[in-house]
Amino acid sequence: MELRQLRYFVAVAEELHFGRAARRVHISGPALSQQIIALERELGADLFVRDRRSVRLTEAGRTFLPDARRILSLAGDAKARLQQAAARSAPVRLGYVSWLPDDITAMVGQAADLRLDEWVLPSHAQADRVAEGTLDIGLAWVTAAQVDERGLTAHLLRTEPLHAVVPGASSSEPVAAQRVSVLVDADESAWSSWNRYAKEFAAHTGARVVPIGDGGITGDAFYAHVRRIGTAVLASPKRHTAALPPSLGQRPVAEPVPVWTWSLLHRRDDDRAAVRGAVNALLAVARSRGWPAPPDEPWWAPADDPHLR
Repeated sequence: MELRQLRYFVAVAEELHFGRAARRVHISGPALSQQIIALERELGADLFVRDRRSVRLTEAGRTFLPDARRILSLAGDAKARLQQAAARSAPVRLGYVSWLPDDITAMVGQAADLRLDEWVLPSHAQADRVAEGTLDIGLAWVTAAQVDERGLTAHLLRTEPLHAVVPGASSSEPVAAQRVSVLVDADESAWSSWNRYAKEFAAHTGARVVPIGDGGITGDAFYAHVRRIGTAVLASPKRHTAALPPSLGQRPVAEPVPVWTWSLLHRRDDDRAAVRGAVNALLAVARSRGWPAPPDEPWWAPADDPHLR
């Protein structure tokens, strides 16, 4: 006795018509009749009374129907549990741009098998990869429009205040936002997210926009621009691989504080248990550490930020 035969029997019992039942289970009428006959032969009892005008259940068929439904239900439940277990055991692929918690694997714990992607790409590229399914979750900066266009869900994982790099020594004394310069790079393929942020910040605060074309948003080239400009320059959230030179320092920015939001992204229709587990675990740790909270001082974020409106 096979599960498919039980499905065929239940379909005929509910439709009381071989033609309709055949269409319901997507096989031909003769094939359905042959499978029912084979099932009756194996059970040693007729399940249906057939004539030219009607089909009805025999007493044996009426007795067997609840058992057949129960067997199919148990098989369906077992299959669903197996699929859920397989989904939990499959690795969850996470992509990021620059910031990544040091203990992110421990943060997820037993909720999912987290695998960090080797390609460290710009925010818009990581958002595209989550949308197309080559990543399961991502840490990136996105706008509300980008989230909607790509069918994503964005959870606020961290609000990062940005600082300025200045000629001279580091200090806790803030520099006013209107006295800060922002770099905008000609390479939109690499720096489109930062360029958009920097231009909106400058338009809001009166900060000076300095166009560049050498990718000097970070690294030694960035420090060279600070020395060349000779004033405070807003540092991007891109992590600097080069050490801060002795001739330069850091200062907070105020009036307002520029904040950069790190979104935890996943596809809106992705309901896999492992993905939900990883997302929920990361958000719980983030809340316990106070990462999503904005600064106490007046702060600024772009108008299309999906979180801080």
